[in-house]
Amino acid sequence: MAQARAHAFRVSSSRPAQPFFSAEEAWLWFWQCQIARDEGARFVADAGAVARPCDPDDLWRAALALLRRRLIDRRHLRVLAVFGRRLTPPDPRLAEEAVAARLWDDALDRLTTPLRAKGIVA
Repeated sequence: MAQARAHAFRVSSSRPAQPFFSAEEAWLWFWQCQIARDEGARFVADAGAVARPCDPDDLWRAALALLRRRLIDRRHLRVLAVFGRRLTPPDPRLAEEAVAARLWDDALDRLTTPLRAKGIVA
């Protein structure tokens, strides 16, 4: 007997999807969407200027999957959230952001592999 797939691919746009250049670009896009959602925006598929190969929540789920697999820890996730909400990466030249910059780079490096595998990052 054939089994149903747990996660079926769904087409959200009739336009060709443009993957993100990097995990950082994708992560900051997720936070732009999240901030707009927090402010009351409602998302409609295929309404953006550029068709993306994922939903914003796919990025959050990918980060949580890394946390569950212990490839990142809560410090990484906290840095991704704090600086993501600021829509700017931490500045490694600032002493108070140097540790955060290392965690940011490490987390995004680990996030790149699953995002690339899913076609979210080119």
